Amino acid sequence: MKTFSPTPADIQRDWFVVDAENKILGRLASQLAHRLRGKHKPEFAPHMDNGDFIIVINCEKIAVTGKKPIQKSYFRHSGHPGGIKEISLGKLLAKKPENVLISAVRGMLPKNRLGRAMLTKLKVYAGRAHPHEAQQPKTLELPY
Repeated sequence: MKTFSPTPADIQRDWFVVDAENKILGRLASQLAHRLRGKHKPEFAPHMDNGDFIIVINCEKIAVTGKKPIQKSYFRHSGHPGGIKEISLGKLLAKKPENVLISAVRGMLPKNRLGRAMLTKLKVYAGRAHPHEAQQPKTLELPY
């Protein structure tokens, strides 16, 4: 019996909506990364992008545990000497809650062009509204 290797014609991508209200950040991010890679499908191949499209709504109501809103920090650098900027998780959740979830999922995907392609299938919105009704997304209930 030969090993099955999927081709782009074999890939079927579905659209799903996930409500992030009261979900824990890390657990949600790991499940989203699993779905974006396509590891839940029997025809998974590590060299192919065969994951689904995922729309995340209500990400401003995402939950974190412990003292993370105060102690966890995100950094960015302008490229100039002394150009490092730091922002806490609590402030970033208040300012741009989408970036928190995108950053968490990005860290769980492959660090190459395939991982960047997988991340483009993740659509994150702070509120309940999203512009993807034409794709007729199904509701996805995550286990935890």
